[in-house]
Amino acid sequence: MNVLLGLGGSDESVKTLHQTIERTRDVGDELTIVVVDKPESKRSQDETYQLAVDRLEEVGLDDIPVEKLEGDPGSALVNYAEQGEFDQLVIGGGTLSPMGKIQLGPITEFVLLNAPTTVKLVR
Repeated sequence: MNVLLGLGGSDESVKTLHQTIERTRDVGDELTIVVVDKPESKRSQDETYQLAVDRLEEVGLDDIPVEKLEGDPGSALVNYAEQGEFDQLVIGGGTLSPMGKIQLGPITEFVLLNAPTTVKLVR
């Protein structure tokens, strides 16, 4: 499976990075990682990029491409996914409301509604 992983600097993105790398190692997916600029996140785009590169090196998958995307995070992810032949777009996001329902942020919602491929939401 050809997988596109979108990272945005949040804790959910770090969790998603680790889970997606493990799956890639286990089943041999073709993985591409893109890092969007999300100013309200805990980590900057550069920090998130370096975190991804370091994690890939740790597990011996340093041949996986990691790129930075510019512009609006949701649009950038959807546009990148449209240009490639990806089977799945993986993103982290979503929190639980006090009533136990999932709440989606604006970027996650945009990607879910506009992506040209299947979207896997890791929370």
